[in-house]
Amino acid sequence: MTVPAATEAAATPAVAGTADRLGSRVWTSLVLLGFVGQLAWTVENMYLNLFVHDTVSGDPNAIATMVAASAVAATVATLVIGAISDRRGRRRVFISAGYLAWGVTTAGFGLITVGGIGDVIPGGDAVLLAVIAVIALDCLMSFIGSGANDAAFQAWVTDVTRPANRGRVESVLAVMPLVAMLVVFGGFDGLTRAGHWRTFFLIIGGMITLIGVASWFLVRDQPTPVRRETGLLSSLLHGLRPSALRANPGLYLALSAWCVWGVSTQVILPYLIIYIQRYLDIDGYALVLAVVLIGSSVVSIVAGRFIDRIGRIRFLVPAVAVYGAGLLAMYFARGTLAVILAGLVMMSGFMLVLAPIGALVRDYSPPDRAGHVQGLRMIFAIMVPMIAGPFLGAAVISNAGETYTDLGVVKQVPTPVIFLAALAVLALIVLPIVALRRRHQPPQVQA
Repeated sequence: MTVPAATEAAATPAVAGTADRLGSRVWTSLVLLGFVGQLAWTVENMYLNLFVHDTVSGDPNAIATMVAASAVAATVATLVIGAISDRRGRRRVFISAGYLAWGVTTAGFGLITVGGIGDVIPGGDAVLLAVIAVIALDCLMSFIGSGANDAAFQAWVTDVTRPANRGRVESVLAVMPLVAMLVVFGGFDGLTRAGHWRTFFLIIGGMITLIGVASWFLVRDQPTPVRRETGLLSSLLHGLRPSALRANPGLYLALSAWCVWGVSTQVILPYLIIYIQRYLDIDGYALVLAVVLIGSSVVSIVAGRFIDRIGRIRFLVPAVAVYGAGLLAMYFARGTLAVILAGLVMMSGFMLVLAPIGALVRDYSPPDRAGHVQGLRMIFAIMVPMIAGPFLGAAVISNAGETYTDLGVVKQVPTPVIFLAALAVLALIVLPIVALRRRHQPPQVQA
């Protein structure tokens, strides 16, 4: 089967007809599932790191190992669930059941403490065992969450959207991580600062579970082509074959750009709160992040219409420049006001890059392999960045030698050099962007 590939023309000015308009039911599902999914990932990507740092181990390599292991689990889940949902032509059951289980496993982190591990296994290395327990639960939670969100939900988004509205949809979805951070920082950060981690995880887990139940009544599967002529293993490996790359060069160039951007972000994100709190010594970091997140969210929503009008690739170049300028500004920023201003530039650029890349990947996705493409997205945008980025950041932190002592335990502190490391990685994005810009009329996508 052959379908037209996404072209720059498809992403440029067009008057959306009735078929390109999304109804209130779809928008409600997009917003609720997108928000709660990112709420869970905010806890997993940022607060779980803080939880480990503050209550289990101050070694940055423990965080890097946890991030890498969960990224592998998430990628495997997305490949498997994405392929299965393609073969069945259904997404709703994977979304609803997955979100429900996702909430339960998230709540489970509140049960893990070094003291509790020591009581259960006396005589063992309680810290090491606690790190192992957190990593194991994180892998399970990431497997379930990625199957529900990254595979089923993201494939469903591709099913219900069209090139004429994907820029707007992606700009809204791109805001969700920031809105989720804002809700967590503003509503629940006090619990973590007071050490009430069990209550924190229970509340977040409960919210995810409730939306999982609600999604069963909101989400409707869309009629999509169903692939049954090959085995499941063949479906899983399809996108890793050289023939698939040759047939869909635009898709893999867009994924490569996403990979470079992802590594750049993961150099800093796992350590960002620790950096603001411990290196900059800003106690009111929740307020700083709130201002930055609100401002960059507004920028992303406003920019969504321009992405559809002027084209994804054309929009991507200045977006990368804004993100790079923000990273450089964060390296020099000291004090609350300076960090807020630099953070606004950095996070605005962060969102401006994410929206067009996400829309490009959807545009280049074969309609009957939307779930499978989510597995490829996880490899390029999640697994590789979350393995390479945090370890690169950990190496930079370790070599800087900045430490502090907490209750007799020496802990390493992130330094501004992590922003320069992220900027150096980001420079590599020029290669796939230039290749995409040269592709004025991409060949047809082979299913």
